[in-house]
Amino acid sequence: MKVTIDGQSIEVAPGTTILQAARMIGGDVVPPAMCYYSKLKGSGGKCRCCLVEVAKGSDADPRPMPKLMASCVTGCMDGMEVNSKSSERVTEARKSVTEFLLINHPLDCPVCDQAGECDLQNLSFEHGKSQTRFIEEKRTFEPENIGPNIQLHMNRCILCQRCVQVADQLTDNRVHGVMDRGDHANISTCISKAIDNEFSGNMIDVCPVGALTDKTFRFKSRVWFNKPYNAHRDCDKCCGKTTVWMFGGEIQRVTGRKDEYHEVEEFICNGCRFDHKNVEDWTIESPREFEKDSVINQNNYTQKLEKVEIATEKNILLGRDEDRKKISMAEIPLNANNTNS
Repeated sequence: MKVTIDGQSIEVAPGTTILQAARMIGGDVVPPAMCYYSKLKGSGGKCRCCLVEVAKGSDADPRPMPKLMASCVTGCMDGMEVNSKSSERVTEARKSVTEFLLINHPLDCPVCDQAGECDLQNLSFEHGKSQTRFIEEKRTFEPENIGPNIQLHMNRCILCQRCVQVADQLTDNRVHGVMDRGDHANISTCISKAIDNEFSGNMIDVCPVGALTDKTFRFKSRVWFNKPYNAHRDCDKCCGKTTVWMFGGEIQRVTGRKDEYHEVEEFICNGCRFDHKNVEDWTIESPREFEKDSVINQNNYTQKLEKVEIATEKNILLGRDEDRKKISMAEIPLNANNTNS
């Protein structure tokens, strides 16, 4: 099937969603996503950040879809034409969704361990507004201890439900989920049980905000002060392929390896994540390539940089090559007998 997104066409297989097709194209046409996670079955359709405009349904039915569609759950049709970044209607809708997500989210980035790698920060930077129209009080929740390794900040949660799907699909005994309804909905455990299954740490990796953070890394450092390296070890519970975040010679935290869309490539066990913080435990491979632009990869050598060409009038640069040779004395041979005063 042929699908066109912002004027760029691509051939996709039946069953491909618009978001998946956009990721195959890459670049600015890719809609933001806060709840969709390609590694989790049934994810998507909750945050509405990935709204797009379907200008043409298909070759068989060329009528446009009257409403904006969530690209993560909308399948492609042959001949479909989609407007994403190029649509003012879509841009305004994403601004509205961002404003809605920030209604109850506290402005505590200065003390949040997710700062610098937070998807909501990136979304707010691109689509957020400088002020809010919300005058009511933000909803707040009492602190709750959900286990020895994970800290829950329910005030920051946007109810993407990724952590619930991780527990459903990776573990046998999920003890947490979405409690209550409407504006009272929250993530909590069943009768204050602790989350202690072997793959529970992956809830930290999939959380797009600072609602679930690593207690072993809590308030230790900012992520942009750490140097991330891909590393591996022999593990009988998981793949053992991780990213270790180092400050000097100390490993301050361990996470799963993530792709350019901030999604974990392979889930790791709690043993690799929490129990092995010595450099001797790991085989260091190489510096990690950052998944996308953020605070932690500004001016990093792994960034893809475009060549900058400055177009000027020809006469402005006349004589510059000769001047450089004179200034640098490139035409004067180096003589060991010459001395500079």
